[in-house]
Amino acid sequence: MSIPHVLLALLAEGPKYGLQLREEFEAGTGEVWPLNVGQVYKTLGRLERDGLAESDGTGQDGPQKRFRITPRGAAALAAWLRTPPDLTSPPRDELVMKVLVAARVPGTDAHEVIQAHRLYLLELMQQWTRLKEGEARDDLGLALVVDAELFRLDAVIRWLDAADARLRRAAAGPSRPAPAPAPAPVPQLRRLGVRR
Repeated sequence: MSIPHVLLALLAEGPKYGLQLREEFEAGTGEVWPLNVGQVYKTLGRLERDGLAESDGTGQDGPQKRFRITPRGAAALAAWLRTPPDLTSPPRDELVMKVLVAARVPGTDAHEVIQAHRLYLLELMQQWTRLKEGEARDDLGLALVVDAELFRLDAVIRWLDAADARLRRAAAGPSRPAPAPAPAPVPQLRRLGVRR
């Protein structure tokens, strides 16, 4: 997550103090991602240094200093919002690594490892679902975070299921090559109103 850009987004709503930014950041993310106030001021200092935000100059660094976004900061925020994240390489996911390792370690039942993680993820999904039906009902930021997490967990569970099936097929022996597909029928061009 890019905390500098999220702070710029909050400043785009109007000038704010550091403590106010921290509170709005946490409220806007459904209080799922806590933010240290020291991190806020350090980030604001970098934004100011880079010309993306400016302070009113009153007081010293700390709660009395109010910040606003600059035109350069607004342009950087707009560019960040429209730039897709780099998803070209798979992330270094610890769960993927555990399944890969379990499949190689002698005496380890990879299927049992997969099922243990699957059960844990299902329990997490139940917790997120309760949150969705409760607190997230009236909190748009939290509802969006909960939806994203439920979809992510569902995808991980589906991957575990696919990995389990692939490992079972691999253990059953080498697969036979699939038969060549039958040639597709050639449409009769006259019926389609096309002349050769």
